[in-house]
Formats: sequence, structure tokens, C-alpha cells
Amino acid sequence: MNYIQTEIDGVWLIEPRVFTDGRGYFMEVYKEEEFRRNVGEVHFVQENQSRSTYGVLRGLHYQKGALSQAKLVRVIQGKVLDVAVDLRCSSPTFGRHVSAELSGENKRQLFIPRGFAHGFLVLSDTAVFTYLVDNVYAPWAEASIYYDDPQIGINWPVAPQQMKLSEKDKAGVPFADADYFD
Repeated sequence: MNYIQTEIDGVWLIEPRVFTDGRGYFMEVYKEEEFRRNVGEVHFVQENQSRSTYGVLRGLHYQKGALSQAKLVRVIQGKVLDVAVDLRCSSPTFGRHVSAELSGENKRQLFIPRGFAHGFLVLSDTAVFTYLVDNVYAPWAEASIYYDDPQIGINWPVAPQQMKLSEKDKAGVPFADADYFD
């Protein structure tokens, strides 16, 4: 696998080696020793999967405090724009975001450490999205930042009137009111 450090420290784009022949393809999705050597020590405890349709925007979510989660995300089918927002006060990139197009075709993954808000927007008819996390889901610790906060300035490639958001995501708070990490 090829590990590419993004412009935000700790966020990695991972490109697997894909072996293709007449039967299809094979690739390693996760290899603990290699991941540890390139990214660091992370112990994943849960895997989640969602299926969404075009224009669905999920995020920008995070869990607060000790219940925060590191995530290793990828798309099995379809295409999304995946975004991570730095909520670490001590970081030189505090308040900045990084985005990557993840798809079943490019098979890229994005590693997002603890201390970030995360979201994705579906760009294909449907998308199957899966992710590993290093902490269990804790609804009482969950928070959401408004996806279109001008202070963050994410350039979402779908018009707002075409986006589909949950009530929870519509009720996100501005970046200025978010809970930050030390």
C-alpha cells in the first residue's frame, strides 16, 4: 500500500495495490503491521457500513472527549467526497479541512485520527461506505458541525437544494460553537 500524508498532519490517504486478472481483482484492505509502521498504533474495535443515494451528506460528525474516534474510511461501491475537519486547538491546521474523492473504482482509503469532525457527500447514484473505528459508538458523546459553515469553507460539489441531510445534520452547530480537542 502507498501511504500519502495529506496537508493536515495525521490524516493519511492510503492507496492499495490492486492485483487484477480475468477473474476480477484482489487487494489487501488493512494490514496491521504495515499500518502501524506508516501511520501509528491504532486498535480498531468496530466496523460500520452505510448505503446512501446521490446527494446524501452525512456529517460533519465527531464524538467528544475520551469517546472520540479515529476512522479508516473507504467506499466499496460508488463515489463520495470525504472530508475531515481539524478540531485540535494545538494544531497548526486547526479549523482547516482536507478532502478526498473515494470510490469503488480508485479503492483509496482515508485515515482520520481522533480530534477531527468527519463527513461525506455521495456523488454517484448510490454509494456503499465502510469504516473502521477505534472506539465504540456513543450517542451521548456525538456532536455535529454544520456542513456549510463559512468558517470551514468546504466546497461541496453538489448544489445545496440537491443535498439530503438528516434532521441531526441540519441541527449541527457552527464551527465556532463546536467542542474542540486539546
